[in-house]
Amino acid sequence: MTHPWIEVEQKFVPRPGIEDRLKELGGTQESQISFRDSYYDTRELTLMKADHWLRHREGSGWELKCPGAGGNTGSHTKYMELTAEAAIAARLCERLGTAGLGTENVSEMLGRLELQEVASFVTERSVWKLVLSGAGDEGEALTVDLDTADFGYAVGEVEALVREEAEVPKALEKIRSLSSLLGVSQHEQTPGKLIVYLQRFRPLDYQRLLEVATGKNDEQEESAAIEN
Repeated sequence: MTHPWIEVEQKFVPRPGIEDRLKELGGTQESQISFRDSYYDTRELTLMKADHWLRHREGSGWELKCPGAGGNTGSHTKYMELTAEAAIAARLCERLGTAGLGTENVSEMLGRLELQEVASFVTERSVWKLVLSGAGDEGEALTVDLDTADFGYAVGEVEALVREEAEVPKALEKIRSLSSLLGVSQHEQTPGKLIVYLQRFRPLDYQRLLEVATGKNDEQEESAAIEN
């Protein structure tokens, strides 16, 4: 059985001239796309409080992001990406303490698991690919996403996808190298679109997540760990 992808990433605030800098480094723009993401959780935010992020993307379907081994701290994050509905359904039932519901269709499970939409927004994304010179593995390009959400928030992301935990340190090294070339500090902690959406439009939910996080870390670490 194929392992789920592990997404290793660093978010950053896009600076003026970022696309010109990517071109200077040999990057190529692969696409310019627009999509709507809708996030779902229980009324108590059971999934998000456990660093699980259930999303439906128009045209792509369902995805559940779960923390990778060791969890997430600091400016770099690591998540497993589940996209097969059977795997998502199994993880949701496990996380929410519910026995199998006789279906692997996530849409059909929403009502039974008392999951509701907590955020929905459209993103305009510019997708770039870049292979670091001298980094070896010439076929393995890094992805840089430059996003602008329809509520006015812009965020960038340097990302690598790997299959095995053993590949994560090498991916982190590449991300750090490219981030440095882009003028991004290794300590820069930039919230994703979802946390900013909640902060602006659902402040009570944002505060609930913040309270959970501050039981473990300070607010700065919490903002870095919360996903898109």
